[in-house]
Amino acid sequence: MAGSNPLTLFQVTGRAMSAQLVRMNAAASNLANAGTVTTTEQEAYRPLRPVFAEQLDQANGLSTVRVAAVKRSDATPIRQHDPGHPLADANGDVWTAPVDENAEMVEMLESSRQYQNVVEAMQTAKQLMLETMRMK
Repeated sequence: MAGSNPLTLFQVTGRAMSAQLVRMNAAASNLANAGTVTTTEQEAYRPLRPVFAEQLDQANGLSTVRVAAVKRSDATPIRQHDPGHPLADANGDVWTAPVDENAEMVEMLESSRQYQNVVEAMQTAKQLMLETMRMK
């Protein structure tokens, strides 16, 4: 971040909130696609995983987070033998998305809690700033 203005506390918390939203949206997408069925392994939905990176502001020493990428998991789709399914291949197999619904719910809950923690930290900082200004 060389050459730019130093980050403010509100920019740091805003980035943290955005990162948690990306995390929550990825989990929601994964949950929405849990149990989807396709004809081939290649067509099967693979869960999304956000990749985060630390970003240090050299001007003031504040560290923040950024979303480096959102990638597809390399989890192997699950083959199920269901010859009566309309999407079954010649062997009677279908492929389902390798989404662990419990793990995705935990991910959503954790990202929601982290988002709320950042909101509370930002509100506390704002309140302290207001109190400091009133002291003058």
